[in-house]
Amino acid sequence: MTTQTTKKPLVLVDGSSYLFRAFHAMPALTNSSGEPTGAVRGVISMIRRLQKDYPNSSVVVIFDAKGPTFRNEIYADYKAHRPPMPNELRLQIEPIHQIIKAMGLPLLVIDGVEADDVIGTLANEATSKGIEVIVSTGDKDLAQLVSQHVTLINTMNDRTTTIESLQEKFGFGPELFIDYLALMGDKVDNIPGVPGVGDKTALALLQGLGSLDSIYQQLDRIAELNFRGSKSMAKKLEEYKEQAYLSRTLATIKTDVDLPISLETINIKDADNEALIALFTQLEFKGWLEELLGNQQQEAPAESKQAPANYQTIYTKKDFQDWLDRLKKAPIIAFDTETTSLNYMDAEIVGVSFAVQAGEAAYVPVAHTYPGCPEQLDRNWVLAQLKPLLEAEKPGKVGQNLKYDMSVLARYDIELQGIAADTMLESYVLNSTATRHDMDSLALKYLGYKTTHYEEVAGKGAKQITFDQVGIEQAAPYAAEDADITLQLHHTLKPKLEAESKLASLCDSVEKPLISVLSRMERHGALIDCGLLNKQSTELAKRLTELEQQAYDAAGQTFNLGSPKQLQEIFFEKLKLPVIKKTPKGQPSTAEPVLQELALDYPLPKLILEYRGLSKLKSTYTDRLPEQINPHTGRVHTSFHQAVTATGRLSSSDPNLQNIPIRSAEGRRIRQAFIAPEGYNIVSADYSQIELRIMAHLSADSGLKNAFAHGMDVHKATAAEVFGVPHEQVTDNQRRNAKAINFGLIYGMSAFGLAKQLGISRQSAQEYIDLYFERYPGVLNYMESIRQQAADQGYVETLMGRRLYLPEIRSRNAMQRKAAERTAINAPMQGTAADIIKQAMIAVNQWLMMEDIKASMIMQVHDELVFEVQQDHVALLTENIKSLMEKTTQLDVPLLVEVGIGNNWDEAH
Repeated sequence: MTTQTTKKPLVLVDGSSYLFRAFHAMPALTNSSGEPTGAVRGVISMIRRLQKDYPNSSVVVIFDAKGPTFRNEIYADYKAHRPPMPNELRLQIEPIHQIIKAMGLPLLVIDGVEADDVIGTLANEATSKGIEVIVSTGDKDLAQLVSQHVTLINTMNDRTTTIESLQEKFGFGPELFIDYLALMGDKVDNIPGVPGVGDKTALALLQGLGSLDSIYQQLDRIAELNFRGSKSMAKKLEEYKEQAYLSRTLATIKTDVDLPISLETINIKDADNEALIALFTQLEFKGWLEELLGNQQQEAPAESKQAPANYQTIYTKKDFQDWLDRLKKAPIIAFDTETTSLNYMDAEIVGVSFAVQAGEAAYVPVAHTYPGCPEQLDRNWVLAQLKPLLEAEKPGKVGQNLKYDMSVLARYDIELQGIAADTMLESYVLNSTATRHDMDSLALKYLGYKTTHYEEVAGKGAKQITFDQVGIEQAAPYAAEDADITLQLHHTLKPKLEAESKLASLCDSVEKPLISVLSRMERHGALIDCGLLNKQSTELAKRLTELEQQAYDAAGQTFNLGSPKQLQEIFFEKLKLPVIKKTPKGQPSTAEPVLQELALDYPLPKLILEYRGLSKLKSTYTDRLPEQINPHTGRVHTSFHQAVTATGRLSSSDPNLQNIPIRSAEGRRIRQAFIAPEGYNIVSADYSQIELRIMAHLSADSGLKNAFAHGMDVHKATAAEVFGVPHEQVTDNQRRNAKAINFGLIYGMSAFGLAKQLGISRQSAQEYIDLYFERYPGVLNYMESIRQQAADQGYVETLMGRRLYLPEIRSRNAMQRKAAERTAINAPMQGTAADIIKQAMIAVNQWLMMEDIKASMIMQVHDELVFEVQQDHVALLTENIKSLMEKTTQLDVPLLVEVGIGNNWDEAH
């Protein structure tokens, strides 16, 4: 390629736009074999014209890929209402692609994004290198890409779109076009926009007040604009603010897609005349057979580099001292560690970075060890200088996933204090489902900034090196950027939180203080009995072998029990079992819910289910847990995650403590391997029926509240109400059915689901549910109101105000909408339970820190806290933790905590 842009602009062809426009514009042409050819002729005609109009240019053709894109992850209903592609159009896609390739033109179809995003990325790269760009499209959305160097052309009507033409038509330039789309929405793409805002209203708002951000900063001025509906528009905009910004996100074309091609590698080949002749002959495009054209291969200019931010690498004590003085005077600083490992128990500090203002940061390398590495400051000296600062309440420290840094610093006898904010948690509390909460994702979402990824400095996969081996010249800007961007994120996220007082309080009073609680728990770890696990592994291996043989006998042949394909063949072709469900590709499913249903009537699926369950236990726990024991502590150290689940519950990994089964004997045996050291006991404190109690509080149902207030067996009380029998005459089966109803309804279970669980008819299940709602009308009222609330505002809340966004609650897809409604019913209960136990952890931790007691909180699993306690202190601990946990939150019904004591976790629970 060349920078002589007046002669050789880059031409980017929106193939997907052409495809549909050509299909609808051209007559329904076919060849003599009946193959449709109209769209093929239309698309190729337009591309050939572009080659003639821009004979010296590189022409790149871009099409949408099949399947969902990142926008579907953001908004499930994106493009959901588009009708399926007509078969006669689908048949023409492959011939079009074949012709384009045979013409020697690059053809891009990138999964996970749209053609617009690929065009935007290439246009962005080209303009940054001084190359003019022509985007050939009929899609108005691409007007946002227009600049002094990017022009749109529409070969269907010969219309050109420039900055000037946009200004003339709309009264503003391309910089506001995304906001225009965000306000109006787009029915074709199902971008919601703001209800009631059409073309004229959007123009009036943008021309009068400027950008979307500016509009929301000046809502009080909207009435002055004097357009139709201006008096009530501010209220509507406020109501649909989240939707407006979601719409802007959906409408924004990405300009940083990771492409398999760049300007340097665009390869315009000579036309493959033989292939074109064959294709044109088959499609009967006789007039083109003698007009085969090729394009010249062009070279791209050297890549231009952006000017770096003001980042400093510190090698001398003087420079370090200068920065330390600045840090001490700053009200708030961003701090980050660079280490040798993601495992907080093994990680060695390689360097530290900090920032006090946006765009300015420093990196202090202390342990890079590669050959030829420059001399660095001594790690112990640097940490000794930082220790008073890091252990002081002031300045406030901001970080991204500070729990990790806290745990790493603890290995160097530094107890991090004065945490002002964790950007990961700020983002999570703002909206747990809007994005991933890693720094790279947050920088893109909130700052529009693409960070340097770890793989870019350390490599990928097997070739990845540890950070101490990364050259300081690459490591320093990467590390300094971490601190800089973290500080910028905090300055962006903090006002968003402060605008929602409940969310700000939740972040400050629950999530932030929990950081140190979790760090302490993780570092303490849990003691494991390896001998018991090894014995169980041996027994499981024997049982798995037995199950394999039984499965072979039931199938009448040997096969791979882990192969879905072989299971399909045996189940549905050989044994003729009923097909319950199909995969997206149309194959009979062998997923676990299908096997569970088949297992009710057939022996082989039951054997497969047992085999799968035991195999997972063996590989995940009995084999793996001994390997996860830290050689220095002799314990396993899980990682608790605050910013993963949508509801606020903690999750854990390496090992995952949340998924150890408790209902099976094998699962309980794994819990038996979590043992107390000599002279200690394991104590388990578990909230009893906490979600049902929260339901009683939220629904204010007098029947449920009465049962809990009087300490009744709530399932027995429900059975007595539903089945109309005296409390003392309730049978075990009636209580079991009532329990299924109690728990099923708080998870939004339907009559179909209840019938399946109880093994009764759907009609009987519906009668049970109707009786339940007759006796507990408050529950029905709550469920109906929470569904409506979710539909109205797009989210539900916990008692503490944690928001649980439900992007599919307004979906036109009934299945998606029903699933969101079920979540809406349960999420406030599950989320409130999560908030309660987090508050309990903080309260219990504070008490443990103040008391002279030899006890440690070692695990949190669902509604349970697990402690390791010296036997002499067990009575004191159990009395106090029960009281603290029960008084953490005041509900209209009492919270009840059941405490157990044992030599291992299973005994204690």
